[in-house]
Order: sequence, then structure tokens, then C-alpha cells
Amino acid sequence: MAKIDDLQRVLDTKLMAVIRAPSGERVVEIAEALLAGGVDIVEVTFTVPRAHHVLEKVVDKLSGKMLIGAGTVLDTETARTAILAGAQFIVSPTLNLDVIRLCNRYDTLVLPGALTPTEILTAWEAGADIVKVFPADFVGPGYFKALHGPLPQLRLMPTSGVNLQTASEFLKAGACALGAGSPLVEPAAVAAGNMQRITDLARQFVEVVKPFRRSERA
Repeated sequence: MAKIDDLQRVLDTKLMAVIRAPSGERVVEIAEALLAGGVDIVEVTFTVPRAHHVLEKVVDKLSGKMLIGAGTVLDTETARTAILAGAQFIVSPTLNLDVIRLCNRYDTLVLPGALTPTEILTAWEAGADIVKVFPADFVGPGYFKALHGPLPQLRLMPTSGVNLQTASEFLKAGACALGAGSPLVEPAAVAAGNMQRITDLARQFVEVVKPFRRSERA
């Protein structure tokens, strides 16, 4: 699938699950549990041990059913490793212009992290498809509304601080999509192997974002 189609999928569905786990043992199970709850875009962070092997397993099992990417990508070496492992998008908590350039070279969706207006605009002008505003709990939904006053063209996605209570507020404030971590992929549920809990949370998040999805508004 071309990058433009991957971008449209994110913009349409509005929700990306961030899988951060202490080991790679259950990552495929977590992804399957999310899919069962209706969440079909997942980011496997490179804080997971042997992340590129874990990513390959998720891609082998769920490619075609989910849009699968890599997160916590800090440099070009990691970005290329992730792309070769099958990542369809690259997410970073920080701004690295070389990572943006590499992803554009490989026609891969890229979501660099930024916080200040200058960082955010720099990322956008460098070729970011979506700018991940991190940590979004530090600034809140009002920050997104304020940014869109002078910079309405930007596509912004909050990560950190996105939960069932704040999700709709971020979307109302102009976020193009949401990155949901521990409130969706609950660490206690992962530790206990309680995949049903993750499926249940996924369903709840989907219900919250459903009114904002393009297919629902059409």
C-alpha cells in the first residue's frame, strides 16, 4: 500500500494504539486483542526487547489486517531497520530531520515528535506526514486549538495524555488522530495476560472516536 493510502487510513480511523511492553512475548497477542476490539493501527515501540524481530512477527501474522508501524525511533539506523522489518510507518518522540528524509526516501509514513510551535512547524516543513505532539498531557487539548489558529494546515496527533476522558476533547480541538498508549494497552492487563481487557478497552476507544471518523460522518 502506498504511503498516501496509509496516511488516509490514519486520518479516517483516528486511532493508533501504542504497544509498549517489557518483553516481546505477548506483542502479537496484544495486537490481535486490539484488532478484535476494532483498533487496526498499531505502533510497536523500539523499547520492546528485540523489537525488530517482534515487529517482523506482528507483520507476518497480521499484515493486511492491520496497519503496523514502529515507534520510539530515534535515528536513521533504527528507522531503516524497522522499515526492512515491515514497518508501514515510523513514529518518534523527538525531531530528527534525517529520519524524516529517510522515510520520505522509502515512501514510508513518518510521524516525528515535537512540542513547541517552532519544532512542530520545522517537522512539517521537513516533510512530516503528521506531527506527533508529545507529551500532549503537558499541554492539553487547548494547545491544539491554539496552534490551529495561525497554523490550520498542520496535521497534529497527541500522544501521552490520551485516554477515554480526553480523546474526544483532543479531536474537537483539531487533532487529526490520537496515539493511545497505556490507557489502551493497559500495563496491568499485559502483565496478567488479560487480552480480553485490552479488547474491551479497544472497543471503548473506538466508540469514543467513532463520531469523528470520516466514514461515520459521510
